[in-house]
Amino acid sequence: MNGRLTSAQPYALGLFRMVVGLLFACHGAASLLGLFGGKDGNGGTVAAGAWPNWYAAVIELIGGTLVLLGLATRAAAFIASGAMAYAYFKVHQPQALWPIENHGEGAAMYCWAMFLLVFTGSGAFGLDRLLARRASAREGRPAEQTPVAA
Repeated sequence: MNGRLTSAQPYALGLFRMVVGLLFACHGAASLLGLFGGKDGNGGTVAAGAWPNWYAAVIELIGGTLVLLGLATRAAAFIASGAMAYAYFKVHQPQALWPIENHGEGAAMYCWAMFLLVFTGSGAFGLDRLLARRASAREGRPAEQTPVAA
């Protein structure tokens, strides 16, 4: 049983990355483009250049899309994780100590999910792996097989 689960790990990680990236990008699309009800539920958007909301929305949309595609996953996830840590400690945590009290569960979960992706990479189905495979085939060397877990 353990061996089967371990062999499926890259695929589960790839699916996890895609779902997290999609949901994160949706937050940015709502704030920047007014999609999915917008930032206020009525199709509203954040003002361009408004600190920190507009910058956070740009990071959410671009970072979430990159994570969804598995392209520059580690770098995008690192920036996204930092943005969510900032959101939690500057916006939510001053209101109350616990995330359930300060409505910071989303920021905390995205922060840690993205932080995990910094260390695991894209997993299966990512463009990172596809591009690395193509580059190694062109150079005539075997593709590097990196394990997801020890």
